[in-house]
Amino acid sequence: MTSGNGASLRVGIAGLGRSGWNIHAKTFQGLSDLYQVVAVADADAERRSEAEKTFGCRAYAKFDELIADDEPDLLVVASPNLYHVEHAIAGMRSGKHVVCEKPFALSASEADAAIDATLETGKVLAPFQNRRYEPHFLKVREVIDSGVLGRVLQIRMSWHGFSRRWDWQTLQEFGGGLLNNNGAHLLDQALVLFGDHDPELFVDLQQALTSGDTEDHVKVILHAPGAPTIDVELTSASAYPAERWHIMGTAGGLHGTMDRLDWKWVDWSVMPDRPVDRFPTPDRGYNREELQWKTGAWTKPEDFPGEYVMFYRDLYRTLRHGADLYVTPTSVRRQIALLEKCRHACPV
Repeated sequence: MTSGNGASLRVGIAGLGRSGWNIHAKTFQGLSDLYQVVAVADADAERRSEAEKTFGCRAYAKFDELIADDEPDLLVVASPNLYHVEHAIAGMRSGKHVVCEKPFALSASEADAAIDATLETGKVLAPFQNRRYEPHFLKVREVIDSGVLGRVLQIRMSWHGFSRRWDWQTLQEFGGGLLNNNGAHLLDQALVLFGDHDPELFVDLQQALTSGDTEDHVKVILHAPGAPTIDVELTSASAYPAERWHIMGTAGGLHGTMDRLDWKWVDWSVMPDRPVDRFPTPDRGYNREELQWKTGAWTKPEDFPGEYVMFYRDLYRTLRHGADLYVTPTSVRRQIALLEKCRHACPV
């Protein structure tokens, strides 16, 4: 699994669009002690020229030319969604480790083919589910796992906005749509919180403001006995956005944003027992008691380096020092199967 013992990793980037350039290439600039961009590929001549000037790297017009370059240790697949698995497999078979942008695949069978290629080649395939590193998500997991909220009944996750979009990512022919794009992040987090249960699904996919032929309004509810019900809303048609998190438990709850979370809970062990009383209430009213709330709060650390940086620092430890891969292809394969079920349940 390892490549060398401490030198920087040589990187090739396939696709210099929003993700390939603004996320991956710029992150490598800040991690120059760990990564060196040596080659890129993009059909746009201006983008190739910009990369050559910025990194002093080789720039190819075609993906096949990048694959034929033997220098990169690592290939970043940031091409359109439709080509992710094809390019990832080609990269591994050319002797390169691979980072694959989301969605990792467009179907469970595609994900299986990519996983098979890791076994065939012995190369590391790292799905770019960077949002598993988000500090608000990690804090939510910590609070839930602490047990202070009691049995978690429901988790509502909202990613709301109001905007139109008309680029290639609104087209089915390229594997676009809100479900594959931001939904790949939100449902990935939802499955981590849902646990190992096999969910029953309610799915509503609609076209709202998009100029393309894919969905830009997504509602997915995951339910299974013994698991919290998870209500996921991802939409471009919310003029009044809700907070990212709203959690209900038998001892308390949590709400908040990506920057701040608040939660409160009751320690029922110090409260009096309340057995059922079959007699009328003395004042003809509802039962009342003074709850002894405890509270907690969290704000995003000012020194948080960013989930991109954390992803690539961990990946370096995997490739150079043999550390376990933080986000495995097998774990993301479950998310891809869920996305596929959503599309079949509610075709747009």
